[in-house]
Amino acid sequence: MTVPTDAAIEGLRAGLEGVVLTPADYAYDEVRRVHNGLIDKRPSLIARCQTSSEVAVAVGAARDAGLEISVRGGGHNVAGKAVTDGGLMIDLSLMKDVRIDPTALTITAGGGVTWGELNAAAHEHGLATTGGVISTTGVAGLTLGGGLGWMMGKYGMAVDNLMSAEVVLASGEIVHASAETDPDLFWAIRGGGGNFGVVTSFTFRAYPLSTVLGGVAVHPLPAARDALKFFRDFTTSLPDELTVFAALRHAPDGSGMKLCGIPICHVSDDEAQAERDVKAIREFGPPVMDMIERMPYPAINTELDDAFPKGGLNYWKSAFFSELSDDAIDKLVTAFEATPTTECFLVIEHFHGAVTRVDATATAFPHRSAGYNLLIISQWTDPGQTADGIAWARGTYDALRPHMAEGAYVNYLDDDDDSRVRAAYGPNYDRLRDLKLRYDPENLFHLNQNIPPK
Repeated sequence: MTVPTDAAIEGLRAGLEGVVLTPADYAYDEVRRVHNGLIDKRPSLIARCQTSSEVAVAVGAARDAGLEISVRGGGHNVAGKAVTDGGLMIDLSLMKDVRIDPTALTITAGGGVTWGELNAAAHEHGLATTGGVISTTGVAGLTLGGGLGWMMGKYGMAVDNLMSAEVVLASGEIVHASAETDPDLFWAIRGGGGNFGVVTSFTFRAYPLSTVLGGVAVHPLPAARDALKFFRDFTTSLPDELTVFAALRHAPDGSGMKLCGIPICHVSDDEAQAERDVKAIREFGPPVMDMIERMPYPAINTELDDAFPKGGLNYWKSAFFSELSDDAIDKLVTAFEATPTTECFLVIEHFHGAVTRVDATATAFPHRSAGYNLLIISQWTDPGQTADGIAWARGTYDALRPHMAEGAYVNYLDDDDDSRVRAAYGPNYDRLRDLKLRYDPENLFHLNQNIPPK
């Protein structure tokens, strides 16, 4: 581990109007911690940057001092890539500027903005864009890996709505990436993660949208197999406006009751049509709880926040299904029946509509086929449950492996999934390696789901 010299620390402080923290500083422990409480890394320095110029100073200081760099936006990445052990953490969480242009229909957000903050600012103007379904997720990390959300059936992923970005390269140069200016870099950051630089600002295309029909239809666990089969059959033909997921989770009231939920979001102002489109969901079963109602768009992105408490100990596995067969459904329910804690749950995310009408090589994010993505979330609060939590996730993944496709969503890869990075990028991996060699030949930015230069 490289230890920063006093001169390096003072030089960094001189170049930043923001704060440089060391382990001796009061705020250090709070700032170094990320959402996943299982991650306990200790940077030598934390640069709390407020501008792109300060980020460039931090990148240069780390490069010159031989310090490993990590970049923290929202801090939600489950693998803990936002934190370096012994290096320099570039903390973007103070970069909170959100600018809305209601005439141009654009939203520009700084690298430290969360989706809750972006959604709230856009909602004041009656606008929205595809973003994270958990409001505390950072705009930066989610977008750079693809960015699924409730609007993706109608408007595509976050990367499909990214119009431009400001990027600090490994050289320290600050560049503007868009389809017109630096199109190769723009292609790479739309799914290629943090491999190519520190993205300090994002400009998205926005859409007029104030309210949605959203919420969840809840079924008891004995009905889960039938509910998941209904979900599979129902999602084979959906209007673009309707996105439907499925989840096996415990009741949020603390009772520990195991449930099967079908959360939905219909992004249309035509209330009558929305009700017609979700009628079958309301009627199937029928559900023991029908919590589907009209709500502001920002609210739908907080519905699952309680399931992801900050500091919870997390270990995830994820894969796309090649098919959601009866056998796969049976294995999902059997696995959920054996969860070691009440914080563990399973999510199936359905891809359809606009997100599937983009060519697999049009952006670095390659997963453009209609189908289902499985997310195995093992979560606990007692460190003594760590072995059981990890074992349950791995066992569930292994049981479902025969039903899995090759691909993986890079934002969900845990730290022991590095071998699956090539699968996550599929047909785009070789081009990404070529561009990594151009923009970061020394692999300065390697604390990510890394694409090493050739």
